[in-house]
Amino acid sequence: MNGDLVTGQPKGEGPATEHPDAERASGTAPRPAPAEPATTHFGFAQVPAAEKARRVASVFSSVAPSYDRMNDVLSGGLHRLWKSFAVRQAQVRPGMRVLDVAGGTGDLARAFARRVGANGQVILTDINNAMLTEGRDRLLDEGLPVASVLCDAEQLPFADASFDRVIVSFGLRNMTHKDRALAAMTRVLRPGGQLLVLEFSRIWAPLAPLYDAYSLNVMPWLGERIAGDGDSYRYLAESIRMHPPQEELAAMMRSAGLARVQWFNFAAGICALHVGVRP
Repeated sequence: MNGDLVTGQPKGEGPATEHPDAERASGTAPRPAPAEPATTHFGFAQVPAAEKARRVASVFSSVAPSYDRMNDVLSGGLHRLWKSFAVRQAQVRPGMRVLDVAGGTGDLARAFARRVGANGQVILTDINNAMLTEGRDRLLDEGLPVASVLCDAEQLPFADASFDRVIVSFGLRNMTHKDRALAAMTRVLRPGGQLLVLEFSRIWAPLAPLYDAYSLNVMPWLGERIAGDGDSYRYLAESIRMHPPQEELAAMMRSAGLARVQWFNFAAGICALHVGVRP
């Protein structure tokens, strides 16, 4: 890793800092911001669009300390297999630059850091400081000084065409404006680079009633018993239902400027990996 790009704070001392790329202008005139919709979904509830990011931040600040343990419990460890597939599909090679968006506790950043080698770079980002700090500290404990950047995925502070791979894992569904986030991630990709979106998706219809019973009832119950926060896990279960299904997300990625979009279903569609290439 390039030492000058690593956040300079010791473990646990304050929030992650802004990355040097944030100082670079892309050279293009800013476009007028589209009109803000009055409301958006927060789980099944409708909330003011400007309020969603604050509510999502509250959820992840609450679950950060137990996030990985709860993922193991709720998925029976399957999330680790899905992430391993995504890492293999990315085909990251030594010397590449990889951006892990909404990377939270850093398990994907860890895998990519071991693949890019001394001449490559991995940057871990998240909008939530509690999640980002958890990930940064774990990576430092393992001797992996991955740069960590506190930022909004809808307004990535990086230069155009600056990454070979961008990945967002179980984060897109929590973003207020998914189209803007996909456009931002596409913008920072180099031509020929890949965007990978690993996210919960639409399960095979005959299994939906059983899955609904589990995720809408058992998940919040387990969240309360294990993490002491059933409400946050109720939101996370509801947010899955509001996320675009496989075909719709693929269309959104194409609209963002990606080509050769494909997806891979896991566990009958409970989760899917979408992959697109910047022309």
